Amino acid sequence: MANESDQHFYNRADAIIELANTHISDSSRGKASASLMYANSRFAAWVSACGCRNAEELAAAKQQAVDYFVEEFRLMLEENLTDYIENFSLYMTPQDS
Repeated sequence: MANESDQHFYNRADAIIELANTHISDSSRGKASASLMYANSRFAAWVSACGCRNAEELAAAKQQAVDYFVEEFRLMLEENLTDYIENFSLYMTPQDS
């Protein structure tokens, strides 16, 4: 996961979330989330391929890449769900404009 001092990590994540939020008005939260997950998986596949010399090397590394990205996603999801549980009333109560 991100180094706590890496504010750029959180700035990049916030920018991507803001982009996903722009699609909610013409779609839904679920559809925007599905597109975001697909984009993340596509980008992760590209990152994985960049570290290989050929398709055979990528195929040999496939399971290791899947295991890594799935575990990282699980850890991040658990962290964020815990944050929402602990701050539910703050995050989910409509704010006055």
